[in-house]
Amino acid sequence: MQWLNQIVEDIVKRFPEGDLLIESGASPSGAYHVGHLREVITCDAIILALQKKGRVAKHIQFVDDQDAFRKVPINVPEGYAEYLGKQLCDVPAPDGSNKSYSEYYLEGWKEAINYLGIDVEFMYGNQKYKEGYFEKAIEISLENVDKIRDIFEKVSQRKLDENWNPLQVMENGRLKNRRIKAIDKEAKLISFFDNDGNLQKARYDNGDVKLNWRLDWPSRWWLLGVSAEPFGREHASKGGSYDTGAAFAKELFKIEPPIPVPYDSIHRAGDTKKMSASKGTGISVTDIIKVLPPEAIRFFNLRYAPAKILYFDPEEGVIKLVDEYAALLAKTDKTEDDVLLLQLCSRGLDHRTVSQVPFSHLVSSYQAALKDIDKTLAIIRRTEYKKAVEQEEEIIRNELKFIDEWLKMWAPEDIKFELANSIDAAVYDDKAKKFFSELSDKIEAAPENADGAWFHNAIYELKNNTEIPLNEIFVNLYQLFINKKSGPRAGWFLSILPRDWLIKRLRMEG
Repeated sequence: MQWLNQIVEDIVKRFPEGDLLIESGASPSGAYHVGHLREVITCDAIILALQKKGRVAKHIQFVDDQDAFRKVPINVPEGYAEYLGKQLCDVPAPDGSNKSYSEYYLEGWKEAINYLGIDVEFMYGNQKYKEGYFEKAIEISLENVDKIRDIFEKVSQRKLDENWNPLQVMENGRLKNRRIKAIDKEAKLISFFDNDGNLQKARYDNGDVKLNWRLDWPSRWWLLGVSAEPFGREHASKGGSYDTGAAFAKELFKIEPPIPVPYDSIHRAGDTKKMSASKGTGISVTDIIKVLPPEAIRFFNLRYAPAKILYFDPEEGVIKLVDEYAALLAKTDKTEDDVLLLQLCSRGLDHRTVSQVPFSHLVSSYQAALKDIDKTLAIIRRTEYKKAVEQEEEIIRNELKFIDEWLKMWAPEDIKFELANSIDAAVYDDKAKKFFSELSDKIEAAPENADGAWFHNAIYELKNNTEIPLNEIFVNLYQLFINKKSGPRAGWFLSILPRDWLIKRLRMEG
């Protein structure tokens, strides 16, 4: 966890005294996806690390619900193009409710944050502008337009249009870039030229005026007193929004900018581009919290430094992810980094959410028990994980609910199975039937506690008495039990099946 220790060291050095504030931010422009979680989970990790050093630290999520609706996402009705340019808080919810567009998508986002146990205070841009919170920042910006222009062009190496100004003005319900003529600080008014060249007026203390993003961001740092902020790497490019924001913070608002924590994107496995809600490539947070325990979600985000691109595989990757976390839990010689990572993964949770039983084992046991939780636990008790069931029964019960959702939503077809209801004896030749019969006799005489290794050895011992190729033996067994040509590890799988059912099936009796 060297990356986290370094961030905290930098924050403490920059701000040796006083309370600390860590900011995150996002625009509710569509469904929040897995990629958005990286920022808030990183913030929460920083908060815990600061608290362990005895510092008082708080996490604020600034919701940019005053942003303009710029693009109609793929899962939103095409008719929503009529709202383009309106503020997200003024666009109706896609479900036809009385909520706004931003409120609609924030519901799922807040549900995910609560699920993860993240302690965060939400702050809404639209509300803050209407309250006049940005009033002083707007005045400073309008009084320093030439200075801002010089800083921007120097830092970004970009030439601004001669009519550029640091504000957007609400005009006919939409935010517009307009040429500003003057400001009246006593009346809290600006005068500007509309699209037809007519002189108009607008208040800047009631939400009718918004700072350009490049100034809105550093003005928050100043007004809130932000100590550090994670943000997507696109903002960290040379001359990008963090660089210009840092220059404005120093030269305009006379503060040190917050410690930057740029993080890379999360991609769906096999995709070269980051997830996008508007393009339909994002995995929504409302889906991931149905499938993954909160500890596993945090583990996915925190085991690597923020600078590393992450790839989320909703299919086989889920099995690997949960099993790797379970292995870390079971590790007997944990390092300091291991202990810290586990603390971060369980932060805000009142109980463990991942058991010691491998995810793959739970998946096969659950399906072999026809998705009956009690029967699944009975099956697992007959394996080497009997002690785990005794110690973690409630955790396992909850894990099986995640597994049920994963099987419905993301599990690959070659992993899903159901026990076959009937047998087509004509499929098997006499050699195969003889093998089945001999195996059934062997199993009938097996000790009650016979495990996967015993069944594995039983299959291989009988293999020597038949001319059937080994791969064909396994194909026949899987076809007999689950109507598939492949499946879970054969020895272990036979060991978890009900003994009476298994013997009858091998004898072609049902």
